[in-house]
Amino acid sequence: MQALISNMARPLSAVALAALLAACAGSPIGPSYQMPADAVAAQPAASLPFAGAASAPSSADAAAARPYTPAPLPTHWWRLYNDATLDSLVSQALAHNTDLRQAAANLERVQAMESEVAGAQKPAINVNGGPSFGHASGLSVLKPGYEPPDAFHYSVAGSVSYQIDLFGQLQRASEAAHNSTLASAAALDLARVSVAASTARAYAEICSAGHRLQSAHQSVQLQQRAVEVTERLQQAGRTGTLDLPRARSQLQQLQAAVPPLQAQRQSALIRLATLTGSPPQAFSSEAVNCTTPPQVAGAIPVGDGAALLRRRPDLRQAEREAAAATARIGVAMADRYPKVTLGLSASSAGLASGFAQRDTLAWSLGPLISWTIPNTGVVDARIAQNEASTRMALAKFDGTVLAALRETETALSSYAHELDRKAALQASRDEARIVAEQARRLYAGGKVGYLESLDAERSLASSEAALATSEAQLADDQVQLFLALGGGWEPT
Repeated sequence: MQALISNMARPLSAVALAALLAACAGSPIGPSYQMPADAVAAQPAASLPFAGAASAPSSADAAAARPYTPAPLPTHWWRLYNDATLDSLVSQALAHNTDLRQAAANLERVQAMESEVAGAQKPAINVNGGPSFGHASGLSVLKPGYEPPDAFHYSVAGSVSYQIDLFGQLQRASEAAHNSTLASAAALDLARVSVAASTARAYAEICSAGHRLQSAHQSVQLQQRAVEVTERLQQAGRTGTLDLPRARSQLQQLQAAVPPLQAQRQSALIRLATLTGSPPQAFSSEAVNCTTPPQVAGAIPVGDGAALLRRRPDLRQAEREAAAATARIGVAMADRYPKVTLGLSASSAGLASGFAQRDTLAWSLGPLISWTIPNTGVVDARIAQNEASTRMALAKFDGTVLAALRETETALSSYAHELDRKAALQASRDEARIVAEQARRLYAGGKVGYLESLDAERSLASSEAALATSEAQLADDQVQLFLALGGGWEPT
């Protein structure tokens, strides 16, 4: 065995020389990725402050007059609500959500694939061997009629091979794999953004439905009192026969508005439970009792376009996919050229009694040159495919940037205009409440008919419902804005 090791050790310098040659090879063929000068993300306009954040709503409310601030979005935006229940729910979702677990497992899979690709750049070592008992045929040893004696035999062999990356194919493959890993990491961050926003949105919907239910129950209670007053007045002969049916009809209409709101809240509770990795029936007790839609106190920090481009993980994912596609062009182009693999092998085989003696040893050293004589049609077609894939990835990157800017500007505009709508609805509700209270007193005193009182109650109920709906929409618009801004994936 010592002789075998000695014979293998002598040519190892040749392997080291091959590695040195690979290190001294020129730049890999094919294009290296860099963001195109005409990319949307490279345009100055993409990095400007948001247009929607510059225009204030027309509401005279001082708090609503400046709904946004150019301050950077905090890492964990949901903490701006100062709601401990929401903080706890988002933490549970980020820890247990099944979509996040899938994205994390996918990242691990892609990382393992990158390690597999990187392994091709290292020498490959192969060892095999084994004992046997028997004898060869007489003819095989050129002795017809001779039967060799049975004996123990052995064989052991080892080889080292190393592909010299003269044209950078392995390097380009490693680049593609690494960028694919970065894209998968960005996909995991994107899943975190989505899960955090979906959790906050479900919680806001639960609270908004609770608030609307509270408003609906109050309207029902008011109308029930109106029915009781009408009954007393009718018994006293002070009202017409149609007033009581009208009052009861209005009561039933208000009661009919309650079940859809209960179903909406129940649906949001189920969605929230599954988002946090719990069975649908495992509702959050804190969320069930919420009747106040979460709202950020003060102006919302939104940053600017430059911060958005750095923060949104879907932009990072799209760009890394473009970089991976670019590297694959070089992988395809390297197929035009020969591949050189330096190999060293040594073996020993013979009778067990003569284990590792000089006459049992064999070794060889030499390069293996493999080159499929270029079928330019096939190779060029593969290159064209990868070039087209790169153009497609770059177009997707541009489209993702435009979508991010569009979503953000739309969310900013929607939230600002909903603030105006809420202010108008609040003023309308306040006026309707005054009219309804006056109409109740006048009707109880016999000064007006029931139709006037009924009309005032209907207006109040409609105003209350519209205001509650607007408050629910504001809560949803805030979450949509945070989702568009793309925060929430950053580590603590």
